[in-house]
Amino acid sequence: MKQNLTFKIGLIVATTLICLYGMIGLPKSKDELIANWNNNIKLGLDLKGGSQLVVQVQVQDAFRAEADQVIERLREEFRKGSLSYGDITRNEPTTLEDADKIEILVKGVDANKLADARTIITERFANWNLSSTGSGDLRLTLKPTEALTLRKDTVERSISTIEKRINGLGLAEATVQQRGRSDAEAELLIQLPGVDDPARIKQILGTAALLEWYAVKDGPFQSREAALQQMNGVLPVNSKLLESRSRGANDPGSWYLVDRVPVVTGRDLRDSRPSQDPQTGRWETSFVLSQDGARRFERYTEQNIGKQAAIVLDNKIQSAPTIESKISDTGRITGAGSQQDASDLALVLKSGSLPASIQYLEERSVGPSLGADSIRQGLVSGLVGLIAVVLVMLVYYKKAGVNATVALILNAVLLVGCLAYFGAVLTLPGIAGIVLLIGMAVDSNVLIFERIREELQAGKAPSAAVSAGFGKALLTIIDTHVATVVSCAFLFIFGTTQVKGFAVTLVIGLIANVFTSVFVSKVIFDWELGGKRVEQLSI
Repeated sequence: MKQNLTFKIGLIVATTLICLYGMIGLPKSKDELIANWNNNIKLGLDLKGGSQLVVQVQVQDAFRAEADQVIERLREEFRKGSLSYGDITRNEPTTLEDADKIEILVKGVDANKLADARTIITERFANWNLSSTGSGDLRLTLKPTEALTLRKDTVERSISTIEKRINGLGLAEATVQQRGRSDAEAELLIQLPGVDDPARIKQILGTAALLEWYAVKDGPFQSREAALQQMNGVLPVNSKLLESRSRGANDPGSWYLVDRVPVVTGRDLRDSRPSQDPQTGRWETSFVLSQDGARRFERYTEQNIGKQAAIVLDNKIQSAPTIESKISDTGRITGAGSQQDASDLALVLKSGSLPASIQYLEERSVGPSLGADSIRQGLVSGLVGLIAVVLVMLVYYKKAGVNATVALILNAVLLVGCLAYFGAVLTLPGIAGIVLLIGMAVDSNVLIFERIREELQAGKAPSAAVSAGFGKALLTIIDTHVATVVSCAFLFIFGTTQVKGFAVTLVIGLIANVFTSVFVSKVIFDWELGGKRVEQLSI
């Protein structure tokens, strides 16, 4: 019995020390203790201060891009099937509401080949509904289920890409989530604790960062008009004109004729990072291609030595170097103004391109002083509640109230320690959850103590009454806690960021409460009663 009790006490002490280490580490001074606490306990926007952005994903961009890809595939399929046609175009939805009304029009299909065209579209483009608009003209409209899937996928990919870019800046407490439950809104709420000036964040988020490498067919030309004039106003098949990035008044930029399909794109990137040119010392962004992209790039450069290639970022040519030798899996983008510019470009390249552009709807800043007031008021309310509960427990349950107080303090240590280890963000609703847990923790002790009193009144000895009281109260405590955890699960699934913080804090506290009120409290009673003949229990 004594050995078993020693093991239990050791487990409690070890658990407490582990949680304390998670909160403050092993500080050697007061300043280090405070620094460790600030690093380990992450505060949300409402406590730390910072910025909040509301953006709207322009999903119509994704619908237009999807239609453009289908048009390219249609042209390729018609070419393979030797089907003649006049033109393939699409409409131009400009608003979120009109996004899923995207249409592709195939005009002037040969009447003798109309059935073949229908067969190709039906078999190869099953996501689109097909209808006729006239003699030789066909219309493709995206199926409603596919439109809904594309809309959701665009929003989800935007959230994922924005999270990667923000987290890449070291803003671990930042959150990105869809605001509201309507997919038609496509609004995202971005919270940036500790960021007073979100200008740099907005610049990074607003950059599409679509990297492409094209084969150059001709150029440079002084203007688009000059390029078209030299080609008699008609671009060669499978080619397009792209403008180079302006480098000042002395170099306003030029135009190049490039292949329509890029050799490699940003999707083939494996890594990107800032670097310095060893000769000039200028900052640039180097990148590494994936295995598949490297094979294609190596084959292309080997076959085009001596020719130009265009490095394109967001439809702007960054540079058009001459291929001097075979290149396998590495490249670089020059022209960065500073180390931060090179780092930001590497970050957005690594996180991937946004599937659609974003529009800023709202920007709001929260000062740190307001967060400090919230923390101070939350701590005051918590301390007042704690002191009141402790006094009531000591007066009503006598020495057993000390037992409840120890369990209550340990419950708080376990809760904050778990929050530190999990990297959870503490918000103002989270503090409210901690205050609520004070009452719930004491409620469990009250339930146990009243059970023990009933057993004592039934004539049982103190040790037997303690064992019976804990045994009979255990199922009730677990039942009530499980019901609350289920409620918290729904809050976490459907709630906003603040509500999720409340739910997480409450669940961790409930689990810690079961440990302290049932296990720790029982150990304290066993330690008090162990090896002694106690006639009366102070409860």
